[in-house]
Amino acid sequence: MSPKGERSQLHQVIDRRLSGKNKSIGNRERFLRRYREQIKEAVRKAVGDRGIRDIEDGADISLPKRDVSEPVFGHAPGGTREIVHPGNEEYVRGDRIQRPQGGGSGGSGSGASPDGQGEDDFVFRISREEFMNYFFDDLALPRMIRTQLLADVPEWKTRRAGFISEGNPTSLHVVRSMRVGLARRIAMGGDPRRELKLAEERLATLVAGGAPDAEVEKARFEVEELRQRLKRVPFLDPFDLRYRNRVREPMPTSKAVMFCLMDVSGSMDEARKDLAKRFFILLYLFLSKHYEKTEVVFIRHHTQAAEVTEDEFFHATESGGTVVSSALTLMNEIIRQRYMGSEWNIYGAQASDGDNWQQDSSKCRELLDNKILPLVRYYAYVQVADEDQNLWEEYTRVRDANVHFAMQKIVTPSQIFPVFRDLFKKNPTQVGS
Repeated sequence: MSPKGERSQLHQVIDRRLSGKNKSIGNRERFLRRYREQIKEAVRKAVGDRGIRDIEDGADISLPKRDVSEPVFGHAPGGTREIVHPGNEEYVRGDRIQRPQGGGSGGSGSGASPDGQGEDDFVFRISREEFMNYFFDDLALPRMIRTQLLADVPEWKTRRAGFISEGNPTSLHVVRSMRVGLARRIAMGGDPRRELKLAEERLATLVAGGAPDAEVEKARFEVEELRQRLKRVPFLDPFDLRYRNRVREPMPTSKAVMFCLMDVSGSMDEARKDLAKRFFILLYLFLSKHYEKTEVVFIRHHTQAAEVTEDEFFHATESGGTVVSSALTLMNEIIRQRYMGSEWNIYGAQASDGDNWQQDSSKCRELLDNKILPLVRYYAYVQVADEDQNLWEEYTRVRDANVHFAMQKIVTPSQIFPVFRDLFKKNPTQVGS
């Protein structure tokens, strides 16, 4: 049993970070964690009602009141009571009040509000960052791994490594220090306490047996000396202090590069180019959100391919014939020049209408099978046309022979989100996502 006055101390952390409009960040984070699934479902519904240009804006999320209500305790007088409150001029004691017609003014009535929100709905706004977190929560780069090689500038993380007897006062672990002090006092006071117990029993026997005063006084002196010896054991000694030990260690890094290939030939009209742009904008937002260390290479092609900047990729206009293999050849050259090595995870995404020179489509299949797919972890092809062109037929053969090659069709803007989520669906068994 611990000595009197010894109690374990509890730590209380108070978050005093400033927040807009004096909101409590801690309460908000707890609320978002508690109703995570309901918010994710509301975000999915909100995505279907907005365009790609508005995808990264915040949103007003409406949750049914039944999902956020919590049981509460209240005080009631109990029993059967009849009371007429002061100021009432319509009812007297014993009157029965009829139910409101048509649901009354309560929020649970059947009347619909013009904005689709009832009084029973709990409405709150999530920020842009929170919206993107929920939107991309179950997506990841397929087959993403963490390499064991360190980057040129290694990243470090701090982790706890037990306790040490010397350290910074801010790292003092009070509970562990008190525990060590208690163990020390028990160990150092064990023998004196046993001797004290025997001395007190001997003193009681001498007093009860009428022993001479000299012997009784000597026994009392021995008892008092043992008590003083126990009091001299310090409650807390510098030896007892324990500090949290934190060590820095290098983190395994994941270096990834995503190649974005887009067809800008004459067969790609503005509607098809717009679909491809929307898909790549969504992909770019996804990459920049989840993988800050991921590099993106933009390649546009018609009869010839060229590596371009992000602005040129999304906004420049060109026209001409179609030679898809030129983009794949350029991608292969860039990989071998800049991204060869076990530390790189390479991904590819291609958008085209599928219209290509017949002999070139077979060349594209050979390039993918023999040169590109052996180097990449995942390759996604999106066709922005419904017709099965010759390129689609060749890529179908590639898909059947490679598990890390995926292809889908996008014909209308409403198909962009489902196709994107299907292509980059998170695999629960993948490592490092």
